[in-house]
Amino acid sequence: MTIEPNRVVVVDCGMGNVGSIMNMLKKIGAQVLLSSSPADLGKADRLILPGVGAFDAGMRKLRDQGYFDALNQRVLRDRTPILGICLGMQLFSARSEEGREPGLGWLDADTIRFRFGSEETRLKIPHMGWSAVRVRKPSSLFSNPDQERRFYFVHSYHVVCRNPDDVLTTTSHGVEFTSAVCRGNILGTQFHPEKSHRFGIELFRHFMDWRPT
Repeated sequence: MTIEPNRVVVVDCGMGNVGSIMNMLKKIGAQVLLSSSPADLGKADRLILPGVGAFDAGMRKLRDQGYFDALNQRVLRDRTPILGICLGMQLFSARSEEGREPGLGWLDADTIRFRFGSEETRLKIPHMGWSAVRVRKPSSLFSNPDQERRFYFVHSYHVVCRNPDDVLTTTSHGVEFTSAVCRGNILGTQFHPEKSHRFGIELFRHFMDWRPT
């Protein structure tokens, strides 16, 4: 019997660089579909929610285009694995200092702007470029947790989790911040795996094989 490959649906509501993500997924041989409507989410074994831009604008797009309810159905009720990237991960939180709109609220977390405690740690915002990522809990998403990995970042805000068990990786930019989250079938990265070469490819491959507990 032939086993069908997992189909990953990339949510396209006009708030992410979907081209780079699609190219990376095709490179690893994934069966990938770019959504044209919320109905396409029903065809997914995996979901990816990309995002760049402002928090409120992102949430309004999800609601206005009908993705809000569809995402809640697939992620919370059907427990479909999802990867949120950059703003996509921030939208998993309850709220953001960047705006007034409530987030998806899948994580007990808030999105805050970088704050530095002294002139010595006052760095440029946005945090942009390559930074090391440290794995904080065992996960099949990282085959060798002690290996040094560097990913590409572009962001001014970051997620603060109230439950430390939700923190998958951390990174330093003046302060130590959460650079990836994982709770059940919900995975988010503040960094851009689609721009992170071999470490990004590794993460996408592991995401396609991921079996959340």
